[in-house]
Amino acid sequence: MKAVALTHYLPIDDPNSLIDIELKKPHPIGRDLLVAVKAIAVNPVDYKVREPNDGNRNTVETPPKVLGWDAAGVVEAVGPEVTLFKPGDEVFYAGDITRQGANCEFHLIDERIVGSKPASQGFAQAAAFPLTSITAYEAFFERLGIDIDGGNAGETILIVGGAGGVGSIAIQLAKIAGLTVITTASRPETSEWVKRLGADHVINHRQPLRPQIEKIGLKYVDYIALFNDTDGHWPAAVDLIRPQGHIVTIVENNEPLEQSGMKLKAATFSWEFMFTRSMYQTPDMIEQHRLLNRIAAWIDAGRIQVTASDVMSPINAANLRAAHATLEAGRSIGKIVIEGWQ
Repeated sequence: MKAVALTHYLPIDDPNSLIDIELKKPHPIGRDLLVAVKAIAVNPVDYKVREPNDGNRNTVETPPKVLGWDAAGVVEAVGPEVTLFKPGDEVFYAGDITRQGANCEFHLIDERIVGSKPASQGFAQAAAFPLTSITAYEAFFERLGIDIDGGNAGETILIVGGAGGVGSIAIQLAKIAGLTVITTASRPETSEWVKRLGADHVINHRQPLRPQIEKIGLKYVDYIALFNDTDGHWPAAVDLIRPQGHIVTIVENNEPLEQSGMKLKAATFSWEFMFTRSMYQTPDMIEQHRLLNRIAAWIDAGRIQVTASDVMSPINAANLRAAHATLEAGRSIGKIVIEGWQ
């Protein structure tokens, strides 16, 4: 089968950073599905795993390492313990970072972290949703404890990085929950994007946040989601979170995060990492299956808009290198999707 992989960890401008290869078609066992991949999406985790660092610079991957943690496709075959799907079912999922990724024609994935593809969407549009939807859903409804059914309606959330992949879904989920959404964007095109997705207020994360929040008429916000530069935005987040409020981040920090202000406010801080359940095989892994099905139902009901902003074809190393380069440069809006094999 065709695949795009790496053998060495290289800068994206090196043509060998991602290469076209042939791999043996895998066979499902246990609770695995074998999925014929029709479309993939690209996320920051892809380039963060691929880029060279002190720990991997001299590593040679044998067999080659396949990246890719967003896919939509058709179930080709199932393992003997599978109960949720059958061959021919159309599915979408984000995958498991501890296994080979989805940038291949046929991919093995545990059924408990797979959802039924939204019937109203093609494979390319569906592939844009899983990783960002799981991340935003878990961040809001599990980490922050927001009531998905509107129990916190009218409360405020500040989303730092609203025009990215996770932010684009998060805005919409926050509106479904009835929150007042303040999000950041720094360019005219990104500001327009987040407004179209439902943001109530847009402020610029390249300028001091407090004066902009006060201009809206607020002193504090109830929740803060850091989807960009945790280190850089941490002081402002601690300043703006209400006493007994809650901050969540998905972006690793490089410096210690000062906690004295959090202590004085008795505020809570949480991490969200959507691979935790599959990485540790937690007893509640199947919750990702259930939440993806809920996301699909909302998409089919028109409550969530498509976030695929750039669809490329075919799936090959050249297009994946271009997508990685765009993400690394911070130029993307929404999600980059690649569909079809040649």
